[in-house]
Formats: sequence, structure tokens, C-alpha cells
Amino acid sequence: MDVKRKTKDNIKARLDVALFCNRKNMELVCDGSRVAKPRASFVLEKNALLVYKWLKSLHFPDGHASNISRLVNTEECRLFGMKSYDCHVFMQKLIPLTFHDLLPKGIWDALTEISHFFRDICSSKLNIDHIERLQTNIIETICKLEMIFPPSFFDSMEHLPVHLPFEVKVGEPVQYR
Repeated sequence: MDVKRKTKDNIKARLDVALFCNRKNMELVCDGSRVAKPRASFVLEKNALLVYKWLKSLHFPDGHASNISRLVNTEECRLFGMKSYDCHVFMQKLIPLTFHDLLPKGIWDALTEISHFFRDICSSKLNIDHIERLQTNIIETICKLEMIFPPSFFDSMEHLPVHLPFEVKVGEPVQYR
């Protein structure tokens, strides 16, 4: 795999933002021979270490989730070895708590909406009216996320939540399948 070429493709994709999107805050800044990427609004600059220290101090009841604190490396600021259920707990319950005071309100709202969507779609009891409301709201939530993150972030996987409410209507709650 030619990693150098992939980097050029990434820069080309960011240059396309200036051509096809109306997002001045995401365009590359060219000054002479240098190309600079502006800091995105969703990046945790100084607060990233706070998030990892908070995650390191978390303790859950036995049987709820694995010990997430042992999956945190505060020196490298990264999570490692998360199992599928750990990702579910992080996505459905911890994202709204973790980033509440660290991100701008619009970004936090969009992340919280997607978090609540997955929590609601995975619940054991659902009614049809609630599923139809989820189906309408997830489209708006995905649109909000598309306004926040660069177009290169999105592929077919980010589109799949749009289909989940229909699948729940047809095949009953996710827990039973």
C-alpha cells in the first residue's frame, strides 16, 4: 500500500471541499509552498487529556460493562481493546456525559441525538409511534452530522442508521434478533 499516495488523496479530498462545498472553516489554507489544515470545531485540543483521565476513573457495576478504565492509555490519549458491548455503552450512555462541556452546543446536540437514537433502537420495548418518530429524526440527525464533519468522513456505514427503524418495524426489537 502506497501510504504517500493516500496522503495526497486526502489532501485532494480536502481541496475538493473548496470546490463543491460551501464550508470556509474546512478549506485548506495555501500560503506559498505550505498547505495548512484549519483546526476543526469538533477537535478536543486541550481537553482531550481530561476526557481520558475521566474515563480512567470510571467504574461500572459488575456485569454492566467491562472495566473501561483499564482500556484507557492516558499517556498516548487513546482507548484500546474495547469489545463490542463496551462500544455500545460508550456510544449510548457515555458520549452525552463525556462531551457535554467540552464541545460547542451544536456538535454536542448532534452527537447526543445519535447516541439517544442507538439507545432507543436497542431497547427491548418499542411502540410503532416511537419508531416512526425515530425514523424521521435520524434523517435530521445524519444531516446535522454531515454539516459538522468533512465529507470524507462519510461512507455507506454512516448512512445505515436511516434503515434501522424500518428493520425494527419489520423484524421486532433488535434484542430478539
